[in-house]
Amino acid sequence: QARLAQGLSGSDSATATRAVALVAKMTFVVGVVGATGAVGEEMVKVLHDRKFPLSKLHLFASERSAGKKLATPFGEKEVELFSVQAAQQCDFVLMAVSGDFSKEFSQKIVADGKTVVIDNSSAFRYHDEIPLVVPEVNASAMKGKLLIANPNCTTAIAAMALWPLHQKFTLRKVIISTYQAASGAGAAGMTELLEGTKRHLNGEAVVAQVFAHPLPFNVIPHIDAFQANGYTKEEMKVVWETQKIFGSKDIACSCTAVRVPTLRSHSEAITIETKDPITVEAALDVLRLAPGVDVVDDPAAKVYPMPLNAANKHNVEVGRLRTSLVFGSNGLDLFVCGDQLLRGAALNAVLIAEAKLEERGAGVKRKLDA
Repeated sequence: QARLAQGLSGSDSATATRAVALVAKMTFVVGVVGATGAVGEEMVKVLHDRKFPLSKLHLFASERSAGKKLATPFGEKEVELFSVQAAQQCDFVLMAVSGDFSKEFSQKIVADGKTVVIDNSSAFRYHDEIPLVVPEVNASAMKGKLLIANPNCTTAIAAMALWPLHQKFTLRKVIISTYQAASGAGAAGMTELLEGTKRHLNGEAVVAQVFAHPLPFNVIPHIDAFQANGYTKEEMKVVWETQKIFGSKDIACSCTAVRVPTLRSHSEAITIETKDPITVEAALDVLRLAPGVDVVDDPAAKVYPMPLNAANKHNVEVGRLRTSLVFGSNGLDLFVCGDQLLRGAALNAVLIAEAKLEERGAGVKRKLDA
């Protein structure tokens, strides 16, 4: 609002004052599709926590869940049956649904020429005409667009640390090994881990339904379907999406994605090679100024990123920085942790909506909560 006033006050301070007052009163109708799922629930919480200027919140789901009452930070809400017409009554629609559902309905919703759809699925991420956005990186890519894709959780978390380093030192190669929590498979994945752990401790057989193998006391180097090149689709998502978001196919990427028996927050061990020489001290200086990043790097005091500490946190934790033994003065190793349901999904979606408000002159960007 202050920026808007500054932009107008030079020619007409009275007009500026009225405009600021109008913006202050502007509120929007928001819909969350898939509101009963893990990501949908987090979207509602983030909208509340970040004080998104909404006048009405619609929670949409399938016939199976329609009519249910949900306790939310906005009070008790009744789940509504989704329809395109109902979604088009919203200014913003946050999609926490499957790719098939989004393919069927997202473009129909935005056909009204006014409703903004932010899709958390992979349905449109690789379409050239659909922006794939991490707002701190490439918010300008979605200017004038109504359908915006939210990136894969692993990509979004890594991007928070990699983008500021890319801007300063220019990335050439990125090698990522992930340690992905059960929450990456939604509420069903977390339930299977908890119930499976109980069964294992009771000496009972553990049955895997959500994951390829039993996850308790195990790690599974298999997330999503294997591709012809031997990588899984989850691993290739990191490659494709990093290059698209950063706007550079010159960045060579490789990823090994592993499911681990933690409930929430993904961790990533990342090795980079840069065009320009990079030191730990210079990288830390850059990361300390980066939005959405908390530097957690004091190994002598046993302080480093961990999923237990990153859970329920908006910012991504970055630490364990050291000069790469492979790439030398042009390389760095680091460790990153981020909440998969927040930075990797719900928070990023709401930040996209906030950036769209900025684009329309109807909002003021707020600093990320730690």
